[in-house]
Amino acid sequence: MPADKRILIVGAGGLGVPAALALVRAGIRDFAMMDPDPVELSNLARQMIYGEVSIGIPKVMAAAAYFSRNYAHGAIEPMELRLDDDNAEEIIRRFGFVIDATDSPAAKFLINDTCVALGRPFVYGGVLGLSGQAMTVLPGHSACLRCLFEDPPDEADAASCRDAGILGPVAGAIGEVQAAEAMAWANGRMPTLAGMMLTLDGSTSGRIRPTPIAARSGCGCGAAQPHTSAELPAAR
Repeated sequence: MPADKRILIVGAGGLGVPAALALVRAGIRDFAMMDPDPVELSNLARQMIYGEVSIGIPKVMAAAAYFSRNYAHGAIEPMELRLDDDNAEEIIRRFGFVIDATDSPAAKFLINDTCVALGRPFVYGGVLGLSGQAMTVLPGHSACLRCLFEDPPDEADAASCRDAGILGPVAGAIGEVQAAEAMAWANGRMPTLAGMMLTLDGSTSGRIRPTPIAARSGCGCGAAQPHTSAELPAAR
């Protein structure tokens, strides 16, 4: 697949695994997964492609092996490293679309800022407790994360959020939504969640709520500037 149409999944956990499964089942077999961590026992309950034999193996290597065993003609590129300030631009530049499947606010803002700078579309995803969210960012044309929050939360708040845990089925649903947005882009369609935050309430109400997100005037992403529909970026 041409580099400008390849998809990068950053994170091979509760969001990244269902996103990868959705891509593979839809016939997209040439993408990359990036994660520095090994499989742990606590992952097995919600990250269904890993088993006890995977414990201690890097997640991306275990994922690549799983897809190789179970799906023909796959070419999943495993990237056993952490996205950081030093490598983000070089790595993201190689891909046409990014799925943010991380659990770190700092990583999410790094993906946002790098994709905005490079003009790469991406889909944000987040899960906390019983709720999840997803939003697609088309740089310069739809609201970015900094349109919502100028700065990421401090580390103490981020740690408290991680301690709250996540509900596996909610993470699975958000990961599938992220994959659907990536596939829409890959097929030349406008992603449904460009400029729209989808919120999934996984409590007894089971409510799904789409909320339009306006670009913030003064945000460095430039999406608040007027654009015509003809100027919107199409999938390459």
